[in-house]
Amino acid sequence: MSLAKANPADRSHEEAEDIRLMQLVSAGETRAFERLIERHQRLVVGTVARMLGNNSDTEDIAQQVFVRVWKNARRYVPKAKFTTWLLTITRNLVFNELRRRSRHPQVPLQPEPGEEERPLRDEHALTPDASLLEQELQQAIDAAIARLPETQRMAVILRRYEELSYEQIAEILDQSVSAVKSLLFRARTELRTSLSRYLAE
Repeated sequence: MSLAKANPADRSHEEAEDIRLMQLVSAGETRAFERLIERHQRLVVGTVARMLGNNSDTEDIAQQVFVRVWKNARRYVPKAKFTTWLLTITRNLVFNELRRRSRHPQVPLQPEPGEEERPLRDEHALTPDASLLEQELQQAIDAAIARLPETQRMAVILRRYEELSYEQIAEILDQSVSAVKSLLFRARTELRTSLSRYLAE
């Protein structure tokens, strides 16, 4: 369950548990570190995958995030939520990877003739046309988000998928709250333009 979706009492308990585990990690407790990974792997992997696209780099970058957590555990000061600190590390590594890619663009692999991927049939689908349309729309949304500038993209992902507050996003992106709201406004305007064909339908 996302911390953003939990009620205040649950959030308080979750945050206290993160702090307790980080204290153990800073003392070299590997079991506590494994527990932290279990608790937050989905958050990190999901954010990295949406920022970079689902590819082989996602797992590598996610692993690097947790390596940074281990190495910097003694420097962690619980003045902010652990997840905010964790996502700040994630942001740094993702932005570094995006800049590396921009300097060294790769040509995507093309399938061999006759090996094009075929969509799997879902025998339980109620209406194939509706299912295909929904899949097409989700792919269009993902593609539109992927075309946003990196900071706007990160803000949209943290707000849309992780439901973080403006204040948390501002901390993670090292921006003011008003700057985050401006980023999201520009991103939503761009997304509406990119998805106008679907919105019209």
